[in-house]
Amino acid sequence: MSEQAPIFRGIFGADWDRLLPVFRQHYANRPFSHDVVVVEGVMDVELSWLARLFAPLMRFSGALVPVAGRDIPVTVTFRSDPDSPSFAFDREFRFPGRKPYHFRSVMLPAGGNEVIEWMAIGFGWRAAFSYGEGQVRLEHRGYALRWFGKAIPIPLEWLLGRGHAWERAIDDTQFAMAMTIRHRFFGQLYGYSGTFCIEETRLDR
Repeated sequence: MSEQAPIFRGIFGADWDRLLPVFRQHYANRPFSHDVVVVEGVMDVELSWLARLFAPLMRFSGALVPVAGRDIPVTVTFRSDPDSPSFAFDREFRFPGRKPYHFRSVMLPAGGNEVIEWMAIGFGWRAAFSYGEGQVRLEHRGYALRWFGKAIPIPLEWLLGRGHAWERAIDDTQFAMAMTIRHRFFGQLYGYSGTFCIEETRLDR
């Protein structure tokens, strides 16, 4: 794939040419560049009683958001890396009366339509991307640990449940999204959802 092609062109494959304009902008970042895309929105964050028990671990590890809330202002910055094909997220949640909370992660292509989203502690979620009827879907493909640069699969669904997400176009610059983690026995453990508008696209040419 050409370095000038977006990172996600290869992940969406033939569906890339069918993406609506909002998703073309959302996933415009190219590998090995300084590209930046910024979106602004509001989100709801939901934690089950079980997830609340793990909130200190979430905060310590920087994974997910350990506080529930409604209509939380959020800024998400998507950054490319000039030295890799990664797609980095910096999610800033501005809860009332609290210091802004940053949830940062990095997605890397994992072959075909799959990516691994790596958290700061070297824990990863593997997901498959698909597109249809104006909606991007992410389906759970497992968890992994990074070990000497390699992704080692770990079967933790019995403990952590399975993650799923979707993004739906609203218009040419806005989209809605939701992510949930559901457990086979305990139901929904965690979830967040919201709407976003693309505010800035800086492609390093």
